[in-house]
Amino acid sequence: MFCSFDNYRVRPVLCLCFFVLVIAATLVGSSVLQAQPVFEDALGRKITVAKPPRRIVSLAPNITEILYALDIGHRIVGVTIYSDYPDEAKQKPKVGSYVNLNIERIISLKPDLIIGTYGGNPRATVLHLEQLGFPVYVTRTETAAEMLAMIEDIGTITHTSEKAGILANMLRQRINAVTSKVKNARHPLVFLEINAKPLITTGAGSFQHEVITLAGGRNLAADSPARYPQYSLEDVVKKGPDVILISTMDRAGLFEQQKAQWMRWENIPAVQNNRIYLIDSDLVDRASPRVVDGLEEMARLIHPTLF
Repeated sequence: MFCSFDNYRVRPVLCLCFFVLVIAATLVGSSVLQAQPVFEDALGRKITVAKPPRRIVSLAPNITEILYALDIGHRIVGVTIYSDYPDEAKQKPKVGSYVNLNIERIISLKPDLIIGTYGGNPRATVLHLEQLGFPVYVTRTETAAEMLAMIEDIGTITHTSEKAGILANMLRQRINAVTSKVKNARHPLVFLEINAKPLITTGAGSFQHEVITLAGGRNLAADSPARYPQYSLEDVVKKGPDVILISTMDRAGLFEQQKAQWMRWENIPAVQNNRIYLIDSDLVDRASPRVVDGLEEMARLIHPTLF
């Protein structure tokens, strides 16, 4: 018995080998197509990145910091205007603020990956960039656990998984070290001031709220439905915080002015015990590796005898 191909006659064994090779080639081709990694982002969208990205645009300062922490700052071709850490980030081309992005500028940079943030970057802008054919991966960081997961996810999508895993585990260990120390301590009432006029603090839905909790404090605004509620001085005085932390991006003499304002309210426990402190806003506002530095600093201020 023979098989026939275009007037050629081959023996059964050769015929079988031919079909095996065809099937193998088909399977190999299929596996190559399937090998392209697919990632699901915070918006529930499927993002495909065919090869390691070399031209990355970061749409938030914390994302910029993470990319540098993974030693791939050289791949960044664009950042937002407040991406100021590390110093090298200041020299990168700017694409606007994370809420007012310059789409034309982003397009001109020809990125092969754009990384954005859920709840910060306008959804319409993200979808517009996607429609233009750019892969846009959106992250979500409302808790420390989500921040660690984001580091690992960015490591996967940028092909730096090993380094991202090491970084995330190291940060996780430092967080656990803080929480274990404060676990059985008394948790004082903490008021975190992030803006003076109007007086604004952080509610239960904010990233800073969790930092206060992990540091062994009780957030004065924990029962507020707003993420960043506005308070009056009288409201704060009435609740009587044990610790007042002033976090501001405008540090030029503002801390001493604000501290002097608070010192007028002598019936506040924080005033009576001289427990009004300045804390670097960059360390508690950004969901980046440096937030663990902020957590450790906050824990020292809230529980000086434990650290």
